[in-house]
Amino acid sequence: MTDQQQAGFDPRAFRRALGNFATGVTIMTAAAGGRRVGVTANSFNSVSLEPALILWSIDKRSTSYEVFNEASHFAVNILAADQIDLSNQFARHSEDKFAGVEQQTGVGGAPLLGDCAARFQCEMHQQVDGGDHWILIGKVIAFDDLGRAPLLYHQGVYSSVLPHPRSLKKSESVGKTAFQGRLSHNLYYLMTQAVRSYQSDYQPRQLATGLRTSEARMLMVLEKDASLGMADLQQLVAMPVREIEESLETLKRKGLLRDCGAGVGLTEQGLEQADTLWNIAEQQQIRAFSAFTADQIDTFKTVLRGIAKGL
Repeated sequence: MTDQQQAGFDPRAFRRALGNFATGVTIMTAAAGGRRVGVTANSFNSVSLEPALILWSIDKRSTSYEVFNEASHFAVNILAADQIDLSNQFARHSEDKFAGVEQQTGVGGAPLLGDCAARFQCEMHQQVDGGDHWILIGKVIAFDDLGRAPLLYHQGVYSSVLPHPRSLKKSESVGKTAFQGRLSHNLYYLMTQAVRSYQSDYQPRQLATGLRTSEARMLMVLEKDASLGMADLQQLVAMPVREIEESLETLKRKGLLRDCGAGVGLTEQGLEQADTLWNIAEQQQIRAFSAFTADQIDTFKTVLRGIAKGL
């Protein structure tokens, strides 16, 4: 029995209390002696800007530690909000955790995983004894900021980031003086300001799914119609051909789309993701239009459809 247990210190309660601190989720990777390892960890943190140092900790009982100990470098792969399955894959014991995983080879042979929120390539800088863990400190020599919403971990469950309601400030241009004079009667100006205000609340919620805006649009449009041609897709999603093609390839790689005859169709996972996106859109619509009557909303729809058709 440890001294803490004798003193009535409850390790499980301690772990639950620590779980109140929300963290990101990473997969740490390294290679040495012909072996590659990867472990899911939420102990990542920054240490210093000059020099650029980061740290994380690994259980001393981990079978992967031997490789991290021998490796000259390791990589930090910060997971995006839609990479829960990848997190689980590297959290479980497996003969080959990298099977079927998109990856590149980084400095020192450390695997770099695809579609992450960010990645850091680190030179092993120092190891510190930290109780039942080893604290590994790395010197960052290269990094990628991929700009994707991160996956979070809180109280033993996965979460996603959303801006705090108090931080959702309306555009400064929409203040007391924004609609004075001619601007108060200019329909184009009013429409652009309305869209800006609507998106300031909606877009962060959509991005929190881990999908880029272009990918989300594609899923929502393709949910009911897999036979749409490129011209139809361009009109519906308002994106250039190149971006549409890149989004389609990305969604296929993520297992959300599949080839279906002359077009593409959503997989079961893709349908679930599209349903999530539509729920976010519907909730935002309810919030934004709750102060208006049904007749006002119907009239508004009629006006928008007319403008969209060029009437």
